[in-house]
Amino acid sequence: MRTALFVIDVQESFRRRPIWAAISNPDIVDKINPLVETARDKGDLVVWIRHVEPDTGNVFDPARGFVEYLPGLKPLAGEPELFKTSHNAFTTTNAQQILTQHGVGEVVVTGIRTEQCCETNARVASDLGYRTVFVTDATATNPIPHRDAPQDRSLEELLADPRTLGTDAIIERTEYALAGRFATVTGVDALVREWQDRPSD
Repeated sequence: MRTALFVIDVQESFRRRPIWAAISNPDIVDKINPLVETARDKGDLVVWIRHVEPDTGNVFDPARGFVEYLPGLKPLAGEPELFKTSHNAFTTTNAQQILTQHGVGEVVVTGIRTEQCCETNARVASDLGYRTVFVTDATATNPIPHRDAPQDRSLEELLADPRTLGTDAIIERTEYALAGRFATVTGVDALVREWQDRPSD
């Protein structure tokens, strides 16, 4: 069974938001790269995914120039690079066709944000029949304001609000929701060891 590593939305767009100062995993690139290297060493597939919102004028609008990988991430020639406009990569790209063409049976999920695009990709991949692995410490997220909180508050106001959901709680809830239902939840070091012990295709 061949594996596909999904690197989801690890892009400059997020660093252009003030809330990046409260991101859970600012060194996410250093967590993802060992997985990228292992996938390549084992002859597995690395799928690079970026989120775009054309004609919006926000940080996800390609015209703004921020839909670029964070420094330190570099696809190799021939590795699929997809642009999605939905939370998951399957709905608005040909991701499933690519996985089928490459004989993929397992999807490993990494990226930004933990509970949003990463969790959604894990759920959809599982529902499509892929063995799904969620690498929590190779994801990142930021605090989430309460649904009734005023819009456009400063980061300081957001963090001071006791109703704000912090990153630790977000990560914990995501793991509870996915584990044993949609995905195997693991960490970078454990997965790299397991992956390296697998026979190559």
